[in-house]
Amino acid sequence: MKLIKARVQNYRSIRDTGWFDIEDGKTILVGPNEAGKTAVLEALQRIHPPVGVRGFDALRDYPRKLYNADIQSGRLDPSQIPVVSMKFALEERDREAVPSGFENAVYCRTVYLGNNRSYSFEGAPQPVLFDESIRKDLLRLAAHVDKQSASDRAEADPLPSGVLDGIIGSWAVGSTSIAGDHAKALRAWLDEVAIHVDESDAAMDARHTALLELARIPVDRDLAAKALGDRVPVFVYFNNYFRVRPNLHLDHFARRIEQSLLDDDRYDFGNMCLLKLLGFTARELADLGSAVAPSDDPAAFETYRSQLDERSIKLNAASVRLTSEIRSVWNPDPNRVEADTLRVLADGQYLKVVVEDDLGVEIELDQRSEGFQWLVSFFVVFFAEAADNHANAILLLDEPGLSLHGLKQRDFRETISRLAANNQTIYTTHSPFLVGPDELDLVRVVEMTDRDSGTKVHTDVVAGDPAALLPLQEALGYDLAQSLFTQQRNLVLEGLTDYWYLDATAQLLRDAGLADLNDKVALVPADGAGKVVYFATILHANRLKVAALLDSDQAGDNAAQQDTLVHTLGNKNILRTADVCPGAVTRPEIEDLLRSTLVDVAKSELGWDVQRTAADQPNRPVTDILASEVSDFSKYRLAKAYLRWTRDHVASDLAEEERSAWVDLISRINRALK
Repeated sequence: MKLIKARVQNYRSIRDTGWFDIEDGKTILVGPNEAGKTAVLEALQRIHPPVGVRGFDALRDYPRKLYNADIQSGRLDPSQIPVVSMKFALEERDREAVPSGFENAVYCRTVYLGNNRSYSFEGAPQPVLFDESIRKDLLRLAAHVDKQSASDRAEADPLPSGVLDGIIGSWAVGSTSIAGDHAKALRAWLDEVAIHVDESDAAMDARHTALLELARIPVDRDLAAKALGDRVPVFVYFNNYFRVRPNLHLDHFARRIEQSLLDDDRYDFGNMCLLKLLGFTARELADLGSAVAPSDDPAAFETYRSQLDERSIKLNAASVRLTSEIRSVWNPDPNRVEADTLRVLADGQYLKVVVEDDLGVEIELDQRSEGFQWLVSFFVVFFAEAADNHANAILLLDEPGLSLHGLKQRDFRETISRLAANNQTIYTTHSPFLVGPDELDLVRVVEMTDRDSGTKVHTDVVAGDPAALLPLQEALGYDLAQSLFTQQRNLVLEGLTDYWYLDATAQLLRDAGLADLNDKVALVPADGAGKVVYFATILHANRLKVAALLDSDQAGDNAAQQDTLVHTLGNKNILRTADVCPGAVTRPEIEDLLRSTLVDVAKSELGWDVQRTAADQPNRPVTDILASEVSDFSKYRLAKAYLRWTRDHVASDLAEEERSAWVDLISRINRALK
């Protein structure tokens, strides 16, 4: 199953995050210190934690300010207080495991403060209330089978209607749900009277069939819930404190494990993962380290040698695997010959983790940098658990790579992407290097504007606290600084959403072979039409080719008419949306080049239905229509919804006039920057 939405309530600093979207691959949580990012991850883990992770504790986990009034007073029952809720979409193997009618369902699961769980479904048959129409249908059917069964029934046998009355007699019309034991009893009665339903009476036969289907719904829901409940991914939480101790005394460690004296959870967890990765217990390695080679028994000597060979091979295999992964982040340049080699060595009772540099010098892991130690420890823990916990897992990474240099973090970002290809990954970060410039649609902003409202998670790139958006601003600033003067051809755009629309649509057309935006053109968002002139002037001053794409609204007109911009670029390199926009929109923005598609996307992805207004007012910009009819309209949300839409669609799914407009626009961009 794929996690698609999550919500956390009533947990520490969190009153209610609200529902927020989860991406298929990786989802990035950004926000300032004390916003509640770690609390969100810790709560998410409890939906299905690994073995050994404690459940919720009302005393420690319920918002402290409310504890006395709600919990201690007994006003609220912990078993009725929801903490973490999630929605899962079914994958192909999940659909095969559920009854008919549930193939396209969304499975919803909630864990409460009392650690009890509940489930529900969206897009599937819902529980049925016992209403007057059902009661009448049952009574009519009972009267029918009373007559049909008269000749077969012994005088002492109860009438079917009497048996039915014993089942439904206590049910309250309009409030009793036909589920659980109620559904089982009704289903049994319907099965029993089936042989007495006159098949020639089409109406009565149809009534019996319909009632059977109604009684089957709770049974199918229970079957689906059981099948999907067993398939909920394990949520594995990592933080920066897991470490591998580079010099471990095996016998001492084995005795502490056997006596349950693991007093250093952080290091002990990392070391146990290291042993798990190697395929040995601490006791097995300790015994091998103290074993004396037999001198007279050839068979015993062969067994002894085989055990040592197995240890050596497994240690070498683990070393090779870890070295490969470490190099992919630490030394990502494939042309570099010199690189560090990680070795896991067994020397008597000591298990050592050493690093051999390009000179052949071996030093213990703890003599390397903090960032290198963290990276080794991360891969040890991850690979050790990958065979079981992570085989069907969602990874929760709390501030990964915090001790890595910025450029190493950028390389590690690619490692997270590789992990997320097989395991959905949610991670928190303050670092701009762990947010790619093309990953802003994966970002969820976490903020806490005040303690009373608590932590909120925004699917949109919006926040009341500027500090929450700082990593995004820094990521964009760094990327812009790196690329601003490196590309010979530059197209300046009004803002980030323009960048998303152009980049995503150009890729659709490129895949379809309809148009190919020159891949040497750098797209430069300027954060508003008024700043386009500054970017264009700076780029032009560095003797680079520059063009600008401006909306045909008032702000775009003002920018296009600035003498400096006209003098710098010339009219042919100032591109306007009105030049290519189809339809009758009087002052079109870039969104109007995708008008039909965005109206559909707004409805299907965001629940914003403006289709009738858009059809009735073809001259009006689509964003103007949405802003006036949708109270929480956001250009960012609309653009992000379109990005998600493009992942599952192709160019032919765009309206024909939209394809023509974008082909024309891309052609104009290529000509302006040829």
